[in-house]
Amino acid sequence: MRASLPQLVCSLLLVLAVSACDRPADRVVGKWKVNGDASGAIWEFSKNGTVKTPNASGKYTFGDRSRLKIQTQFATFVYEVDVTGDTMKWRDPNGSTTELTRVP
Repeated sequence: MRASLPQLVCSLLLVLAVSACDRPADRVVGKWKVNGDASGAIWEFSKNGTVKTPNASGKYTFGDRSRLKIQTQFATFVYEVDVTGDTMKWRDPNGSTTELTRVP
C-alpha cells in the first residue's frame, strides 16, 4: 500500500512539529558544572523554571534568540545560550563565554 501525497505531507509536518518541541528550556534541565571552576559548584535547572546553586536559588526563563535569564536574590543574569549534547555555553552581552558540562 502506497501513501498518498497528502499523507506524506502530513507525516512530514508531524515530524517537524515534534522536532520543534526540543526547546532550549528543555535542554537545560538537569545539573551542570562550570568548566574550570575549582569550587565544583553545580547549577541545577528544573523543569518548573527554578535554578539552584550552592549559594543561591532563583528562577530562569527563556526569551528570544535563546536568551537565558537567571534571577536570584543577589543578581540577574542574561546570556545567549547554546546547548549541544552535554555542553552548554553562555555568552554574556559583553561577549565573554562560560562553558558548562552536564553531570549525572
